[in-house]
Amino acid sequence: MKDTRRRPASGKRSQRRSAAEGKRATLPRALSKRGYCSRSQAERLVAEGRVSVDGKIVTSLETWVDVETARICVDGMSVEAEQPIYLMLNKPRGLVTTRHDPEGRETVYACLKDHADAHISPVGRLDKASEGLLLFTNDTAFAQALLDPETHVAKIYHVQIDRVADAALVAALENGVAHDGEYLKAAKAEILRQGDRHSWLSITLEEGRNRQIRRMLEALDIACLRLVRVAIGAITLGSLEKGSARALSETEIAALRQAIAAKRR
Repeated sequence: MKDTRRRPASGKRSQRRSAAEGKRATLPRALSKRGYCSRSQAERLVAEGRVSVDGKIVTSLETWVDVETARICVDGMSVEAEQPIYLMLNKPRGLVTTRHDPEGRETVYACLKDHADAHISPVGRLDKASEGLLLFTNDTAFAQALLDPETHVAKIYHVQIDRVADAALVAALENGVAHDGEYLKAAKAEILRQGDRHSWLSITLEEGRNRQIRRMLEALDIACLRLVRVAIGAITLGSLEKGSARALSETEIAALRQAIAAKRR
């Protein structure tokens, strides 16, 4: 008698299926992945009946398409995938990390005028008062991997505080503090230099909590005078001038991918 029981897919077959499913996405997400617009903008375009797939108008936001092969048009014009873009910016203090600010404040995109036509998004954020290294890309999978808690790449900050630091403060940051119901800790902290009333610390984070360093210092009744992100993984701010942006090198992109892969092991 023939055995009709279903058997688990072989490893190779499962890998092929995963690879195939990895190319599929809902239509709004596919438009976003191709760098045409944000997902929310894409949802409006689809709902307005302005998007076609393989020659047919589609108005359902739940329609799944092959990101790489589907013929997608907006208002009759073909939407092709953008070449991947990976940038680093030395963010000045006073800019908000968003494309459009409802309060009319100047945003980080004022520093990216050479890329005004590219649909690039920040990888994480720096608050208005913070400075330093900020990454931008149109590669959504790459950005998500950098931000995923399971693959979060370490970030280093140089922080000026309003007092002379000591070993007890370093230990408190590394051991962790409670703030608004969350337990926050630094992966590493050390004293860089200090004067009569101020100190500079180097603080390494391996988790992406909102305003984490400022909140940790606040819990210890310490004022943060300046906060500069100087590194993300092996990528360092280096000599990049404040307000300037440059493309990441192939070596730098590979280093970030290797850091993500190492976390997944």
